[in-house]
Amino acid sequence: MLKKIRVILSVLLLSLITLYFLDFRDFLPESFSFLEEIQFVPALLAVNILVLASLLLLTLLFGRVYCSSVCPMGIYQDLVAWLSKKFIRKKKYKYSKAKNVLRWSVLAATVVAFVFGFNFLVGLLDPYGAYGRMVTHLLRPAYLAGNNLLETIFTSFDNYAFYKVSIYMLSVSSAIIALITLVAIGYLAWRNGRTYCNTICPVGTTLGFLSKYALFKIRFVDEKCNLCGLCAMKCKASCIDSKNKQIDYSRCVTCFNCLESCNRDAMKYRFSLPGKKRLAATVPAYSGVKEEKAEKEMKSVDASKRRFLSATLATGLAAGHLIAQEISEGVLSKRELKREVPIAPPGAVSFDHLREKCISCHLCVSKCPSHVIKPAFLEYGLGGMMQPKLYFDHGFCNYDCTICGEVCPTGAILPLTKEEKNHTQMGQVQFIIENCIVYYDETSCGACSEHCPTQAVHMVPYKGVLTIPEINQDICVGCGGCESVCPAIPYKAIYVEGLSAQNIIEIKKEEVEDVVIEDFGF
Repeated sequence: MLKKIRVILSVLLLSLITLYFLDFRDFLPESFSFLEEIQFVPALLAVNILVLASLLLLTLLFGRVYCSSVCPMGIYQDLVAWLSKKFIRKKKYKYSKAKNVLRWSVLAATVVAFVFGFNFLVGLLDPYGAYGRMVTHLLRPAYLAGNNLLETIFTSFDNYAFYKVSIYMLSVSSAIIALITLVAIGYLAWRNGRTYCNTICPVGTTLGFLSKYALFKIRFVDEKCNLCGLCAMKCKASCIDSKNKQIDYSRCVTCFNCLESCNRDAMKYRFSLPGKKRLAATVPAYSGVKEEKAEKEMKSVDASKRRFLSATLATGLAAGHLIAQEISEGVLSKRELKREVPIAPPGAVSFDHLREKCISCHLCVSKCPSHVIKPAFLEYGLGGMMQPKLYFDHGFCNYDCTICGEVCPTGAILPLTKEEKNHTQMGQVQFIIENCIVYYDETSCGACSEHCPTQAVHMVPYKGVLTIPEINQDICVGCGGCESVCPAIPYKAIYVEGLSAQNIIEIKKEEVEDVVIEDFGF
């Protein structure tokens, strides 16, 4: 019964979290943002004391329930492990000793990286952030393709319930990292169940330490246990030593597989005081030669796993860099924007704030209705890799849109009201007169001025009836409206240069009115 409840809850939460990332039609109400807020690392970075206290209390009471039913990456591993059993009917798990040195080393490295502002490692290992990138870069294109297919089918029957959306790659490097994450963690789950949770994941190590003192634990009932080992064969955390009737509670994810598999009702999930130990049972002795051989084999397997993880990560990062470099040299260089400073989303405050808080879950990337938020490569430096930046090749930042701040679970992008958004300066407009078609082609244009919400770009007399853009950086909010519509090719005549720290600007109504009057000659 306990396992059924866990499975139903896990599937429901995973489905809702995934749909929340994919939902571009706002099918789910805003209240479903709680699905992101209850995740451990986002709550930690957002200093959400209520959620953190609840998760820690939940762990101290019932064990690693978070890892079992709330964390999307944990549930993903369970799905892969479940599929592996469908293909390998006689698949069995076996007990293995905890890799405590590796576990605590990864956690220590993550903490040190966070303290020194190198949040790339934090975002890379955080299970929620990693799952978000997998959904955004790998599943979302397929989801949008399915939507477009339905649009084609329904439209043919004069039903316009669906509308076609654009599909394009958001970031080559982030997509490669997401693919490596999917494959690497999926491979470990296929082979050995919850290996990532109990060996690499810093959240799993932290909660595992607390779960040793949980009040409710799975216990052996000595008088009923016949040492058959079924519980260990079903334990995807490899934490049950059935020969000695011992359970490593720091690795137990409270999945209840062992309870369901036991035919003698010799395992119970019940209340027990911390420090209370079970009386040791008599077990047959095994030769030292066999134990030594088994230990060597396990060490060999562990070393192989570490080499596999290191090699795949290094290869993926290198490939991502090369591919991104090729794109930069082959495509972006033709546009020649000359942007030296990236543009952070509105509410990011500063690059330092973004680097300290962002875990690169890419929920803002997925939710942006204008599709102008993309993952950075090295624009923020190595520590800010995969964190969001604005890019105006497919549109501009809507003047009244505040969605990115509303959905950010860590506070990396602070929520803004529409009025606050209208006065937040993310960047400043730059004008290259030599690239303007009014200058070199003597053709009327004015598209940049028409799309500027503050009239930081406005038209002034040039030659005869021609007018040419003039900029006022003081009232520019950096929305990119001018840049996105500039028809000049191959180089844009107008673009936005980012700011390392965002400003709050005052836009006086009379200033805008004066510019409009001057533009139209009233």
